[in-house]
Amino acid sequence: MKKWNRWQDYVAVIAGMFAALSTLWTVQQDSSMVMMIGCGVLLMATGVVNLMSPGQPVAEWVQMILGAVLVLSPWFAGYTSLMGAAWTSWIAGGVAVIAGVMALQPSMHQHAEGHHGGMAAH
Repeated sequence: MKKWNRWQDYVAVIAGMFAALSTLWTVQQDSSMVMMIGCGVLLMATGVVNLMSPGQPVAEWVQMILGAVLVLSPWFAGYTSLMGAAWTSWIAGGVAVIAGVMALQPSMHQHAEGHHGGMAAH
């Protein structure tokens, strides 16, 4: 897999950026801001790592877990009543989970090729 080429990772970066930046135009409380900025920045970071070094299934799992945490954060952090923040978390987190799921199989395939690609059969 080529570097900087997977659309799933770009989607994760954009979802993370949207979650983090949406704190500027949605009503927030302290806990929602921490969760949305924290998960958003971490999603952007894992997306960039995946873009720079594709074929790391662990990074895909981290991305999916971060997306799930973002989906669940309105309940964890108690901001379900802040509809703009809650919906942004649910949608951006769901998009990140779906992108991670769609990237996992190709990543596992490349990871397996990397371990077996140069070995000759005896």
